[in-house]
Amino acid sequence: MDSFCCLPGVGPKTAQRMAFHILERDREGGRRLAGILEQAVAHIGHCKRCRTLSEDELCRLCASEQRNDAQLCIVETPADVFAIEQATDYRGRYFVLGGRLSPLDGIGPAEIGLPQLASILAEGRVEELILATNPTVEGEATAQYIGDMAAEAGISATRIAHGVPLGGELEYVDGGTLAHAFLGRRRVGN
Repeated sequence: MDSFCCLPGVGPKTAQRMAFHILERDREGGRRLAGILEQAVAHIGHCKRCRTLSEDELCRLCASEQRNDAQLCIVETPADVFAIEQATDYRGRYFVLGGRLSPLDGIGPAEIGLPQLASILAEGRVEELILATNPTVEGEATAQYIGDMAAEAGISATRIAHGVPLGGELEYVDGGTLAHAFLGRRRVGN
């Protein structure tokens, strides 16, 4: 049960249900899960260019010649790459930070790969840096830091929009999100 608790969102009660399910009803499924997890931990590493999870030296996105080298989207985690790929038609490149700046936690530019990002920017292929860090205090600070790096390299930096969710009702949106939505408003019509 303690081992299941290492997963995000899994507390003691959920871990207990999972363990009892495997032991009482699906031991074969448990063996299969254990084998797959062991293989994944042993064989999945990080892409040497974008730092997302990959079985190969270059992930399938970095290896693809169909991607746009002029756009580079900066995200915090490999899960963010997956979310963008599933929900949008973005066809540029990615760079996965593996976190965000947090000086109080000892996480500085080197810990999130910013020296490697600076090298990529120096190559001269990137024309637009798309900052898609999370809208937290640390995510905003990280986006600002990277935006400054882009400006020093003469590269345009944009920030993904934040605001009212599609299908949301204004009366239920928190004040910070609503304020952000007003700041990021755009023109409609001619």
